[in-house]
Amino acid sequence: MKTILIIGGGHAGAQAAASLRSDGFDGRVILVSAETELPYHRPPLSKAFIKTADEELQELRPALFYEKNGIDLELGRKAVGIDRAAGELLLEDGKLAFDAMVLAPGARVRIPPVPGIDLGNVFMLRTAEDARRLRERFAVAKDVVVVGGGFIGLELAATARLLGKTVTVLEAAPRLMGRVVAPQISAFFLDLHRGFGSTVLTETSVKAILGEDGAAVAVETLAGERIAADTVIVGVGVVPNIELASEAGLAVANGITVDEAMRTSDPRIVAAGDAVEFHHWQLGRTVRLESVQNAVDQAKTASATLMGKAEPYRAVPWFWSDQGDVKLQMVGLSNDADRSVLRGRPEDGSFSVFHYRGDLLVAIDSVNRGADHMLGRRLLAACTSPTPEQVADPGFDLKTLMTR
Repeated sequence: MKTILIIGGGHAGAQAAASLRSDGFDGRVILVSAETELPYHRPPLSKAFIKTADEELQELRPALFYEKNGIDLELGRKAVGIDRAAGELLLEDGKLAFDAMVLAPGARVRIPPVPGIDLGNVFMLRTAEDARRLRERFAVAKDVVVVGGGFIGLELAATARLLGKTVTVLEAAPRLMGRVVAPQISAFFLDLHRGFGSTVLTETSVKAILGEDGAAVAVETLAGERIAADTVIVGVGVVPNIELASEAGLAVANGITVDEAMRTSDPRIVAAGDAVEFHHWQLGRTVRLESVQNAVDQAKTASATLMGKAEPYRAVPWFWSDQGDVKLQMVGLSNDADRSVLRGRPEDGSFSVFHYRGDLLVAIDSVNRGADHMLGRRLLAACTSPTPEQVADPGFDLKTLMTR
């Protein structure tokens, strides 16, 4: 191989570029990104970056890294097609030849079909440019309505309250972050955000965003309640960017389909990150994960595959969310759990929920309990399961399970 093209400048794309060099590839590496910034750390966009007017983007690696490692950056260039027969990536303003490719196109915000969604002062957060616009708005905003009680919505709600805004969170589901955390975690964060001073309404769907003179002034719920809003933030999930892959004839489903070593249906093309659907070794079914950890680890696997060192992807997934001064950390996947055990006391502001499928530990949700999270990453990687009784016993030292 003479040239490997990387499509996408997010965490997966940047890691793929670095891994190809560390794995020994000495050909040409080209990273193509529609964004004009150097690849940057995305989680701070909803927190520190928006809170502080002069906060800079946190670059994943400095410009000198790409220069020293001979990684060509094609920033501000949008890919519009892949000609697999010709071995060419088609751009809006030209084309680039490739011998192999890493597809890391990421995801985009989901835009719900709500009347008024295109009004001024309605924001969604995915990119640095989105964050800059929202930061400017936060400087003058007074009444903020957040549509969506997931990670992004709650992180932004906490940030808005810290900045002194009036905040209302509207969640259509019965509980906050309901798809991904235990009921005890949802209840804790409901109390937390209400304690911040936010109004949080669950089982509340949005009928329309109301505007005057082209700008949002209120949100109307399906029940007919009108909530004043000079700023509306919509955070109801993301959609994987599968169009390039699909139009190129690669297999896609709820993401770009890959095998256990991140190969697409074309062995010259691997994929990684938020847009990838893969068969999860623990769940025994296909999943698509949206996290920094997954993007980085899949990129490492994808690079190794291109270098002839293919190994099955077996990383233990982990996630985190900072909301105000509270840190939520998750490890594993609790989707198929049939039992949960509490360790610690929610009323103390520090506790974990251990999830089991039968006798097998499959996930842990932790609030301000980093030691449980770090130990959980080791336990799940080693396929070691403490008994529910051991977890429930505050006097039992779970660390002893890793020394046996």
